[in-house]
Amino acid sequence: MDTLGTTNPYFQIHVTKEQTEYADRIVRHSIDHHPVTDIFAHDPEGKKRQYEFRFTGSLGEIVFADAYCLPRPTRSFGAIDGQDYGQDFRFPYHGKEVAVDVKSMHRRSDPFRENYVLNLPRYQLEKRQSVTDYYFCINFHEREGTVIASFLGLVDKKTVLGGQIGDLFLKDTERIRQDGTSFIFMRDTYEVMFRHLLPPPLTPYIESLAGFRKKYLKEGRDNNLY
Repeated sequence: MDTLGTTNPYFQIHVTKEQTEYADRIVRHSIDHHPVTDIFAHDPEGKKRQYEFRFTGSLGEIVFADAYCLPRPTRSFGAIDGQDYGQDFRFPYHGKEVAVDVKSMHRRSDPFRENYVLNLPRYQLEKRQSVTDYYFCINFHEREGTVIASFLGLVDKKTVLGGQIGDLFLKDTERIRQDGTSFIFMRDTYEVMFRHLLPPPLTPYIESLAGFRKKYLKEGRDNNLY
């Protein structure tokens, strides 16, 4: 299958107010009623970061479900009554149904470059109970007061574990953002460049959604960027 590179399209759509409110509702419920320990437990600004982390992840699942006409999630990260084992959705892809784990993050703006990266925690890929077949990358940014979701594409988990794509960085490794600021990985993490993503499936329904645009990655350099 062809990868995204700079010649295959990804797409953008607008995020609705109702989607945002739904995400906020299930995230606040999860924080109030499902206090599972996570990486923000000992952070001085932990509650704020916990909310932002869960909100971004839940909003990604919601816009993915709505775009591909799948059932929405009814809970956010942190529920204590079960695990999804890396399967947010069962998703039809190239003639078969696969298990997809949606990975979402915020960026300040687009366009995106081919050397931007998706982060995948090593423990999730190597977890014995994981049923994930593909990870689906969604990025959010704002333009003139409108939240925009960029559906960038998929990563086949086997290609990362097999060493065909992705770079592994160990816990405590310092990484540099595009704006020159830095951060430290809290876990062993794979970085997968956007150019190696598989293009997202397009449907007539998606093309009818508000804000729909086909987009292409811009050329980048060899170093990975955030």
